[in-house]
Amino acid sequence: MRMFDLRMEDLRGLSILDCPAGACSFTAIGGRRGLDITACDIAYGHKLDDLEAKGLLDIAHAMETMEEAKDLYKWDYYGDVPGLGRHRHEALRECVRDMRERPERYIPAVLPELPFGDEQFNLVLSAHFLFMYGDRLEYDFHRKTVHELLRVASDEVRVFPLVDLTGTRYEHLDRLKSELEAEGFQTEERNVTYEFLRNANAMLCIRKPRF
Repeated sequence: MRMFDLRMEDLRGLSILDCPAGACSFTAIGGRRGLDITACDIAYGHKLDDLEAKGLLDIAHAMETMEEAKDLYKWDYYGDVPGLGRHRHEALRECVRDMRERPERYIPAVLPELPFGDEQFNLVLSAHFLFMYGDRLEYDFHRKTVHELLRVASDEVRVFPLVDLTGTRYEHLDRLKSELEAEGFQTEERNVTYEFLRNANAMLCIRKPRF
């Protein structure tokens, strides 16, 4: 919620897409609190047991490498590396539990294409994918993916963060914003109260035009 500058009262009654969602607990916890959230990720094409096993391996690998890179991060939220590990394990447990109980909420997809109708969701959230891997994902992929997220959104798309894995702002962000604004979309870079990776404390809000 802090990552995307959201409040519960703003989300009630909205249809929300989290894409790519990964092994995240947002859909699970939000669903228990009455929110209408759908999660979408390439990983959901795998069997649930395999997904859980891979999630555990990913967490273990991340914890091994995190100690060496911990100076790149701020620890006021998680406390320390073991605290981050506990948080990620709990998120994975919540996700797997919810996938067993509500599998229809977890949809496999491979970006830049989504299996949803035009403007199917009011709000689309996308975290820790676009911009973070700007050194590996070409600009054209970013552009196509943002347009696909906008296609399935009726109101707004929010993307977090705006930096790569070193905390450096995505080099083509201004170009993307200019192109979107030329097409009639409204864009805003907004600071948020969540910051784990240093300098990763802002999101891009893209609003669809109203005629």
